[in-house]
Amino acid sequence: MAFTRHKGRRSARGPGPRPVQTPRRTGSVGHVSQTPGKDPTRQSVLDLVGQHPIGRIPVQDVRPAVDGGLRPTKSVVNELFAITATVFREGHDKVNATVVLTDPDGTEHHVRMHLLNPGLDHWGTTVFADREGFWSYRVEGWSDPYATWHHDATIKVEAGVDVELMLEEGARVLERARDEVTRPAGDGERLTQAIDILRDTARPTGERLAAGTNLRELLTNAPLRDLVSPSRDFTWWVERKLALHGAWYEIFPRSEGATKDPKTGLWTSGTFETAQGRLPAIADMGFDVVYLTPVHPIGRVNRKGPNNTLVAGEHDPGSPYAIGAKEGGHDALHPDLGDFDDFDAFVARAEELGLEVAMDLALQAAPDHPWATEHPEFFTTRADGTIAYAENPPKKYQDIYPVNFDNAPETIYAEVRRVIQVWIDHGIKIFRVDNPHTKPVEFWQWLIADVAVDHPEVIWLAEAFTKPAMMHTLAKVGFQQSYTYYAWRNGAGELREYVQELSGAAAAYMRPSFWPTTHDILTPYMQYGGPTAFLLRAALAATLVPTYGIYAGYEHCESVARPGAEEHIDNEKYEYKNRRWDLDGEHGGTGEAQGRPNLAPFLKRLNEIRREHPALHWIRNITFHSAEDENFLVFSKRGGGAHDGSDGDEIVVVANLDPHSNRGTTVHLNMPSLGLGWNDGFVAHDLLTGQQWHWGEANFVQLGQGGLPVHIIHVRKF
Repeated sequence: MAFTRHKGRRSARGPGPRPVQTPRRTGSVGHVSQTPGKDPTRQSVLDLVGQHPIGRIPVQDVRPAVDGGLRPTKSVVNELFAITATVFREGHDKVNATVVLTDPDGTEHHVRMHLLNPGLDHWGTTVFADREGFWSYRVEGWSDPYATWHHDATIKVEAGVDVELMLEEGARVLERARDEVTRPAGDGERLTQAIDILRDTARPTGERLAAGTNLRELLTNAPLRDLVSPSRDFTWWVERKLALHGAWYEIFPRSEGATKDPKTGLWTSGTFETAQGRLPAIADMGFDVVYLTPVHPIGRVNRKGPNNTLVAGEHDPGSPYAIGAKEGGHDALHPDLGDFDDFDAFVARAEELGLEVAMDLALQAAPDHPWATEHPEFFTTRADGTIAYAENPPKKYQDIYPVNFDNAPETIYAEVRRVIQVWIDHGIKIFRVDNPHTKPVEFWQWLIADVAVDHPEVIWLAEAFTKPAMMHTLAKVGFQQSYTYYAWRNGAGELREYVQELSGAAAAYMRPSFWPTTHDILTPYMQYGGPTAFLLRAALAATLVPTYGIYAGYEHCESVARPGAEEHIDNEKYEYKNRRWDLDGEHGGTGEAQGRPNLAPFLKRLNEIRREHPALHWIRNITFHSAEDENFLVFSKRGGGAHDGSDGDEIVVVANLDPHSNRGTTVHLNMPSLGLGWNDGFVAHDLLTGQQWHWGEANFVQLGQGGLPVHIIHVRKF
């Protein structure tokens, strides 16, 4: 199939809210008798008992079907995924099944399904979309008169039963196939010839039968279909590849270029202009997205001091998540960073380097946010007349007012949509959403849909470290990506279980993003694992799933936590940080001068491997293997895309999860999952070190402290 790539265009429509139309659904086809004596426009018998028509050929259990088809199935361009269904009928006549894909232009494309388990009526096929847009799919079950005749005639004619009758019935089936189905002229001629032979009593019976039964391929490509019974239509949201595959790098713009006066101890904030100076290094490491924490004015009322202290000093910058001051709110820039011309220049420079800019969307307000005076209805008022600040008992966030979406939903919805449009108009196509699980799910469903109508290229990442039901539901209603529990999954068993969950049924709607650390998260594993832990967790994040992220400073293995907390001490959320990137080796300095490692070359190599090997671009194509030492995780990724070169690409990853020990073990590979026989061998090329070995089903490896904790193996077959 050849399609024209669909690109979203900015609408001239204003940014305000509008109703979101539900995609049209179609039900199964089949006659339903009306209640005797009733007007046919009234309820059917099935309506009266709460049943949906099943269709002449039952089509059941279509998958994927997110929430039974109430939510869209997601994929990106060229991403393969399986559609399955149970299709059957009464009696012994043959049935068949087809997936019908409807592209954004409304054109239908038929894809043949295959019987996966003869006798149990389970059908399946693999599909992909070659352009972005809103697609749909359905499964059509149908009676197959040719297959029925082919089966019966082969048995009966060979047994000498009803020979002439069966041959004539075959001729009539082929006449229908010729006359009722659009097909190339040459195929029509072949059918006519077969019909003539079937009716030619002068020919041997075997020759006549063969003329009719040797047309299976022709009748498969353009079949004769009776009693076609469709399932409902399932919405299919196809997005650009960055929605699934990409490497993120997080910075606090105010820290990039910040300087401290050695005499006064006072800081000068970094700016968008100085932050531009960091972009070439980020791009050189191979990242796709540079993510900015909030860049808006910061409130002065109840401002937090260093390390989350409740009282800020005169010159403390405060948390960028306490958004809003006299200078403006979510649609404004912190004056220390620069103006919109400076912001636009930053975005333009990022684009020149092949980077997209992601903005933090934190829907909360400082007490001196303009909303607090202009829209007090946006917040919750307590019994004493004060506005409630944010709490996560026992934590208190006195510098933040949470937004109440129930007091004036139309107004707050429209205001947020207006704010989003401001940043889209300044080149932003990705939003990392802070704590979306503390806002109504139906709000996100509306907002993401409303934006998608005019800007389908926009990607939303949910920072929702919360209960599974909320995380999964946020993904179902529109969030393309989600933070995950990866940071807290350290053992081989729990990593296997978690990734199998994410790459299974959940892959139809949820795309995980793995982050070893963030500005909020520094787990004990990272605090005490040393550089080995940082190497390992970056490598696993980069290979287990298609999207991962790194927080600035990871290169230096920043691992000191604030006492009693799982976050960095002297956290950038509350103060400036000058990491002196100029001392790193790639800038002509030596990291050793500060006694710190520099993992930038390692991250660069990881991202090179990810770009060079398309098998790592997908999530549904992972297989786990075994190792005799439980501290080892072994997995492979084989192919997974369509028309992108990934079908022949195979990667095997072997990792020692113990950051404190150098360990050896024998790994056992499931060779058929690699497209090999159990006794076959292959060249194992380590993409990190360049070493090569001859591997088979069982292979001894030694990894860990003192060397690299991981092999990333390219499988090269003999």
